[in-house]
Amino acid sequence: MNITIYDVAREANVSMATVSRVVNGNPNVKPVTRKKVLEVIERLGYRPNAVARGLASKKTTTVGVIIPDISSIFYAELARGIEDIATMYKYNIILSNSDQNKEKELHLLNTMLGKQVDGIVFMSGNITEEHVAEFEKSPVPIVLAGSIEESKTIPSVNIDYEQAVFDCVNEFIQKGHKQIAFVVGPLHEPKNAAQKLKGYQRALAEHNIPYNEELVVEGDYTYDSGLEAFDKLMEAAERPTAILVGSDEMALGVVHGAEDKGFKIPDDFEVITSDNTRLSLMVRPQLTTIVQPLYDIGAVSMRLLTKLMNKEKVSENTVVLPHRIEERKSTK
Repeated sequence: MNITIYDVAREANVSMATVSRVVNGNPNVKPVTRKKVLEVIERLGYRPNAVARGLASKKTTTVGVIIPDISSIFYAELARGIEDIATMYKYNIILSNSDQNKEKELHLLNTMLGKQVDGIVFMSGNITEEHVAEFEKSPVPIVLAGSIEESKTIPSVNIDYEQAVFDCVNEFIQKGHKQIAFVVGPLHEPKNAAQKLKGYQRALAEHNIPYNEELVVEGDYTYDSGLEAFDKLMEAAERPTAILVGSDEMALGVVHGAEDKGFKIPDDFEVITSDNTRLSLMVRPQLTTIVQPLYDIGAVSMRLLTKLMNKEKVSENTVVLPHRIEERKSTK
């Protein structure tokens, strides 16, 4: 049997409005009455109906989070930042895994809206015009976390991916490397094609180093694609001496692929990875990396969403957080 607010009010001999004020922490209740109501709530095991409260207030204090791959350490770090800030501001999270599939992403978006969430944090490698059209129709705010939308019309939190790659390639060049490979993620994703690859090409051009297509290998962020990428690089007419990798899993594949063939890191190839997840510390040698503040990207995304949901003033919809390069043992 479900205990209702009416049952509590009757048992405590108070009005339902008084019970509601106690449940919602309203200070305008006498201490003696509050104590009596709380004792009845405890004895009956009453749990407020969030759906009913949401219908009354037109808020459910629930946020939808759509994530490409919940098993990915990269996205798990982002999600942790989102969840911590949501808890701080007393929001509940509904987390859904989209498998980086556009149809599923759009379906989940509409499912979340059907559940009357107050806002959505959305993560995807490929934000299309169809996505943007759906976002713009949304009755609640949507914030992108670690995801690029090229028109910059949707609120988002990222780092400057182009500059981060430029900085890495520039560092390799300063050390005397001219054959610099880039194992990049899927090139249909704007983050990779419009930003990361552009940063790689810009750094080469500024030092008058010719762009060599053989030294750019597309992967899918997985360990196996890192192994395959290293094999492809070994087939190039001019082998690289330095390798920048677009994800930590792929970087592990590159390092292990090199070691399987008898090469040493960093003696034969210097390697820089991109995510600074725990994986970059679990391999030997530990990987020099771009430090993306993954937790902070998630946390700032959720904080931005709380401001939009509460109609607070937001000075900047497009937030770019700082990055840096952490030197470890995979570079000299």
